[in-house]
Amino acid sequence: MTAVRRCTDLSSLPSPAPLLSRLSSAASRLLQIRKYGSRKEDGGGLRKGRSSSASRPGFIDPSSWKHFDSRTVGIPVGAIPRNCMAVLQMLKRKGFEAYLVGGCVRDLLLKRAPKDFDVITTASLKEIKKHVFPRCFIVGKRFPICLVRWRGSLFEVSSFKTNTTQVKGNENVNCSEETDGHDEVDILRWKDSLRRDFTVNSLFFNPFNHRVYDYVNGVKDLRKNKVCTVIPAHVSFKEDPARILRGLRVAARLGFQFSSETSTAIRDLSPSIINIDKTRLAMEMKYMLSYGAAESSIRLLRKYGLLDILLPFQAAYLSDQLKGKSSDRGLMLMNLLANLDKFFSADRPCHCSLWLALLAFHNALINSPQDAQVIKAFAALMHFGTWDSAIEFLNEDVGAPVTYVPEAFGPSGAKVDNLMERTSHLASLVKSSVDTLTCLNTLKQSVVRYPGASQFSGLVFVSVREKGRVLGIFNGLDSDLTSYDERRGMHGIDYKLLEDGVTAEVRFVLGKVIMDTMSAESPCASTDDAAALPRPAADVTDANHCLLSTLFHSGESD
Repeated sequence: MTAVRRCTDLSSLPSPAPLLSRLSSAASRLLQIRKYGSRKEDGGGLRKGRSSSASRPGFIDPSSWKHFDSRTVGIPVGAIPRNCMAVLQMLKRKGFEAYLVGGCVRDLLLKRAPKDFDVITTASLKEIKKHVFPRCFIVGKRFPICLVRWRGSLFEVSSFKTNTTQVKGNENVNCSEETDGHDEVDILRWKDSLRRDFTVNSLFFNPFNHRVYDYVNGVKDLRKNKVCTVIPAHVSFKEDPARILRGLRVAARLGFQFSSETSTAIRDLSPSIINIDKTRLAMEMKYMLSYGAAESSIRLLRKYGLLDILLPFQAAYLSDQLKGKSSDRGLMLMNLLANLDKFFSADRPCHCSLWLALLAFHNALINSPQDAQVIKAFAALMHFGTWDSAIEFLNEDVGAPVTYVPEAFGPSGAKVDNLMERTSHLASLVKSSVDTLTCLNTLKQSVVRYPGASQFSGLVFVSVREKGRVLGIFNGLDSDLTSYDERRGMHGIDYKLLEDGVTAEVRFVLGKVIMDTMSAESPCASTDDAAALPRPAADVTDANHCLLSTLFHSGESD
């Protein structure tokens, strides 16, 4: 990787196309040889004492500004959705520079499907609306952006001109040398990186010249599987406590660890999330639990004391169940979340009503344990849609009965008529337990059953609207089941309907998750650090491109 030059990119010079092609080819070959090498100054390479994002967060050194060719690590332009490229091209045609920025660049480097694609441009928000996308909407007060809808896709487009006036905490950021003489756009990108939460989210990608820009050692932290704030962690989290939850989300989804300084700040400032607006809290929880990392997210929330604030009943349950244990292996809640995660990923999320319904279901079992056969019948009824289909499934199910303490005890061989009645009763219990997620008094009463629970935070972030959605999932299950008919066909999951929260689709998947959890092949989990998070993917690549780790010099200290 080469240091960012102090002149304009070659691609922006008015040179003949053949010359540009030859220069681009030569530069690509050079990059293949030098990989992620930094510019040497006075023959000494990067000077000793240059800040490391892991050891000295917030220290910004222009001599460490780097860029590299995205093609050397196997990021094809085809990895960017067509509609996103169209947005970038329209900004470019109007004379503005445009880049992909943030988590999408990180995920492209890790060979993961990005959750979304965010764009940043040299155009101001007013210029975007006036000259490029007249139908876009400017939203947000603290960090305003343009919401651009293009052919059914929605993109967030931010402006360098806005962001340079929004950076706080700059007094805590050191600069080792003047930026005079650097390319103006380099300085814009660098300043924008200072306002971002974590180094791994501070990368810029220009797909037109195939360059990835890194100003805060973000790629180095990717290689080390580290989550580290751009500015000092205590300053960053005091400035915006929601960054704590975003950091946990990144670590949970990627299987990364926090730098020691970031980890300490999270522990010190975790109570500050109580001051976050409930709507934003709900959004952050959705991002954590709806995208295939619910199990690891819950573990991290518990590890840092945040579960006591956000989901106190689940926190109290886990603390009680783990007394005298070093592993959460076999706990029903963790197995439910593990089976939930099997169906989802960053580009295939679920609606939050699914995991809320799953938590309500589990709450009901904690308060009123059930026969394993009743739980299977309840799950099969939701999944298949009729009582006859549920009974047929139970008759064909020859797997060993699965029990959980205290939620599910061994089958008692109940007759079908009695089984129907008990299944209907379970549905009514689940509907009642939804209040533990939405009603402060009910939640408080539920937590009381655990004398050793942490002090009650008094926070409920689930809205009345979501409560209605969750209750709708169980409608009809607590009445005459002989006439219950909610069949949706046995084709695969419709992820668009599921993301939109269509009740039939959510119910279908919820039933499947519970059925899998009650099967003998239910996944095993562990609270051990090595197993608590998904496997890191920093070195995932193919045979035709270099590993991400080869973009770094060996022997660098953390």
